Amino acid sequence: MAAPMVRCCMRAVTSLCPNRVFTRLGKQCTVLPTFSNLLISDRPYSAKKQSSKTKPKSGTKGKTSEPEPVRKRKRFKPVLLSEPTDDVYLTWYYQRPIYEAEVAVDMLKKFQELDFTYPRQHVYADITLDMSMGKKKPLEPFEATVLLPHRFVDDFHKVVAFTENAEEAALAKENGAAFAGGFELVKSILDGEIQADYYVAVPAMLNKINSLRTVLNDKHPRAKNGSVSYDIPKMLSFFRACHTYKVEADHRVQSPIATLDMPTDHIVANKLAILKGCVWLQSLAYGSFVTRLFIRSSTSEGLQLKFERFVPQPASKEKAEEKVTEGDADTDDEEMQEAK
Repeated sequence: MAAPMVRCCMRAVTSLCPNRVFTRLGKQCTVLPTFSNLLISDRPYSAKKQSSKTKPKSGTKGKTSEPEPVRKRKRFKPVLLSEPTDDVYLTWYYQRPIYEAEVAVDMLKKFQELDFTYPRQHVYADITLDMSMGKKKPLEPFEATVLLPHRFVDDFHKVVAFTENAEEAALAKENGAAFAGGFELVKSILDGEIQADYYVAVPAMLNKINSLRTVLNDKHPRAKNGSVSYDIPKMLSFFRACHTYKVEADHRVQSPIATLDMPTDHIVANKLAILKGCVWLQSLAYGSFVTRLFIRSSTSEGLQLKFERFVPQPASKEKAEEKVTEGDADTDDEEMQEAK
């Protein structure tokens, strides 16, 4: 009886008071206790979101405060030891050994004997190049050809020679050209009847084979790569036995240079030929073009080589300054003699 009387009294009080007072008490009771009903929010709208921007102080109108840059913590790198003192050691505690070229080739041959792998497997050169060399616009990946001093494949490339002279065409056939002729070869190439690895031409034929540029693309004869010349035997001897290597997008050259059963001096000579082919773009004013050089076989790990004696190195600043001062002194002496 007490509970209904209290409820009736509260209803009478709330009816006499304004609606904005006792808003929570006028609600109908739920299954929860009375004190929990008072804790539940009854607002029909959401709270106003506080802005993250702080009000600018007086005198700093229009200026936004920039966040401080987050300082990255430098990762601790332990100092690596130079050489291990035992036969069993952890490789990541020591610096990577750098070998001479002849020593590395002999090690690859010992690896093959210990692993009982194929003795005529290929030997690869892995060259990392500095394509920027301090310039704003770095060099783009390129493809080049080089004539190795010691061939390690038995097959020769298929070469087409463009010439309208009958004697030159016969000379090209004698020197190993697969096809030799003039404008009559253009239609056969466009129809796909003639396909070759390389195409050479005499300078008089360049205007007559312009329609093949879209078909041959990089294989089109160009004077820059030596495929346009009147010396047909020289062109054929080069392109029939040449070796092509390519610089990948990661500025690396990965190319086979020999087989493991070849003599050590032959493998080193082929590696040197590849290095010379890469270094012809080097400018000594910007430093060394080659940054790293590895050699490996098909089944072995890569061995890092010392390449400084194979690649021309830039002169030091002190020597350059000495040359400049010597040149200035020579010019001063000449001016004194002319004045006398």
